[in-house]
Amino acid sequence: MNTSKQYDQVIDKCRELYSAKLKDYGSSWRILRLASLTDQIFIKAKRIRQFQESGIMKVKEDISSEYIGIVNYSIIALIQLELPLVEDNNYNIDSALALELYDKHSSAAKQLMEAKNHDYDESWRLMRQSSILDLILTKILRLKQIEDNKGKVVASEGVDANYYDIINYAVFALIRLSE
Repeated sequence: MNTSKQYDQVIDKCRELYSAKLKDYGSSWRILRLASLTDQIFIKAKRIRQFQESGIMKVKEDISSEYIGIVNYSIIALIQLELPLVEDNNYNIDSALALELYDKHSSAAKQLMEAKNHDYDESWRLMRQSSILDLILTKILRLKQIEDNKGKVVASEGVDANYYDIINYAVFALIRLSE
């Protein structure tokens, strides 16, 4: 198993959808506040958990699309952290810049994954899908608490670290789903 290659394949698929939606909607997501992005990620993760628990899905979309949404919303959140707050109706950014920033943050996520994957010896491959999702949900709840605390942390990682971890866990889930 080549985790690096599998990771790239998943990110390519996520980027493809991000790029297509960028053509359809532009950068309308620039209007979203960080808390709204965190909530979008939360909704997607809760939907996956609901399906894992009940086995019933009334809206016939596969779980992979939800994990792709988690990856893309997390990268969008990292982009929002980097760019100045949107003022007035000036929310558009150039598509080339939007893709460049996507690539920057997906690359940073991969570098983090490679370092942690080395240290943890690919232990994620032994985890259950439900455990991977629970870790994503834990990271989301941490983000919500940090947001409620106005971004202040005492002894914890910052907001960006949690988004990067969410990206990596979602990519792991997508790799596992494809195997």
